[in-house]
Amino acid sequence: MAQIFPRKANLVPTISLIAGLGGGVFVVLFIWYYFSPEFTDVGYSPEQPIEFSHRFHNGELGLDCQYCHTNVKVASHSNVPSTQTCMNCHSQIKKDSEKLLPLRTSFDSGESVKWLKVHHLPDYAQFSHAIHTNNGIGCETCHGRVDRMEVLTQSKSLAMGWCIDCHREPEKYLRPDSEVTTMGYTQPTDFLQRNLERIRRESIKPPTNCSACHY
Repeated sequence: MAQIFPRKANLVPTISLIAGLGGGVFVVLFIWYYFSPEFTDVGYSPEQPIEFSHRFHNGELGLDCQYCHTNVKVASHSNVPSTQTCMNCHSQIKKDSEKLLPLRTSFDSGESVKWLKVHHLPDYAQFSHAIHTNNGIGCETCHGRVDRMEVLTQSKSLAMGWCIDCHREPEKYLRPDSEVTTMGYTQPTDFLQRNLERIRRESIKPPTNCSACHY
């Protein structure tokens, strides 16, 4: 009886298996990257109701982060500056600027400016600004060089693995408390030794268990 299928047909199962495995690996890698915060969140920069340049205010004028974000060392959540904080300067500076009309309207009406949040964490993840800023974690570590940003942009993934890396080796990230809000801070050459000594002295033990952030 003559063969119905050619000998090459024997390769079909092998090719199908390789294609299936290759396709599966491709799908996993595709989802791993394109569904991750590194791709979906980094670079997020919403248009705000008022143009505000961190590069100018923080970088050129040298305003400290805490002048506007007053809660970072005393509360779990940071705060957007109130209209009154902005008007401390702009009641005298550029007080007739058309770009600042929404600010003046907010001040006159008492209704807050609808600033858009840039850095989001899932509802099931708990994070305290106060704990971190009072233990040597700088604003720059999580938010990047905001003093160079014309428009505030998320520059770090804030993914769980990214946070865990810091919790496992905090000596790589700690800085003196006096330098927490400093942008462009340069660590001394012996910073690892200093930080390890501080960790022992102050019993700094960042938790890595699930319940530390998920409760």
